[in-house]
Amino acid sequence: MAFTQKHLDAVEEAIARGEKVVRYADRNVEYRTVDELLQARDQIRTSLLNSAAPRSRVVRLYHGGKGL
Repeated sequence: MAFTQKHLDAVEEAIARGEKVVRYADRNVEYRTVDELLQARDQIRTSLLNSAAPRSRVVRLYHGGKGL
C-alpha cells in the first residue's frame, strides 16, 4: 500500500491522544494495542522515507566498432 503524509499524521494524532482508533477519510482502523499502533507508525515512516529516496542511475555504454 502506498502511504501518504496524511496517513502518518492520522496515526501520530491517535498516538498523541492515547487512542487506538485511527480515522482515514471514510475508514476507521482499530488497533489492539498501543505497541501495534507504534509499529504501524514506524512502517509508514519507513515507507515514506524509501519512496522519497532518489533511485540510483545506471548508464550503459556500448561500442560496436573495432577501435583504433
